[in-house]
Amino acid sequence: MDEDGAIFSARPPGANVISSVTRTTCNQLIRRGIDLCHLYRHASLMVSEPGLRAVLGEEAQALATLVVELQHEVELAGGEPRRHGSWGAALRCRMVDGMARVSARRDNAWIHALAQDESAMLRAFEHAVAHLPEESAQGLRRQLPRLRGIHLDMHSLDGAAHS
Repeated sequence: MDEDGAIFSARPPGANVISSVTRTTCNQLIRRGIDLCHLYRHASLMVSEPGLRAVLGEEAQALATLVVELQHEVELAGGEPRRHGSWGAALRCRMVDGMARVSARRDNAWIHALAQDESAMLRAFEHAVAHLPEESAQGLRRQLPRLRGIHLDMHSLDGAAHS
């Protein structure tokens, strides 16, 4: 084997462990992203305000793009990306839908639930970035501005809904 071949085939100790942790963490974030995207899409159909429908649809699309990019990160790390959310997402959707139906301010109930779930997603992302090795966290770090933008949008809507 020539020198160049030896350089490219040599893996640092622990590379497989790092790659495995990256794939696992990204797949967990993908699942959460798919679940939240599903909730946004459902909410966009259920709210009555047309402007809010449009905003929620845009946020769902931004999350879908984020999920696709995370799936690509998993593929680059040599893994099989998650393609589906959790079974609990459908349950969460039904629960929020039920709460919104009995609420006097249905749209506000959806906004509040989305803001809560989105905050949890952002915290999970930030936790992953802080605890993954630097080379693994780079892909996630690129996604943070998009997720923080969604976070600001939802919390602005949530604050306005409660005033």
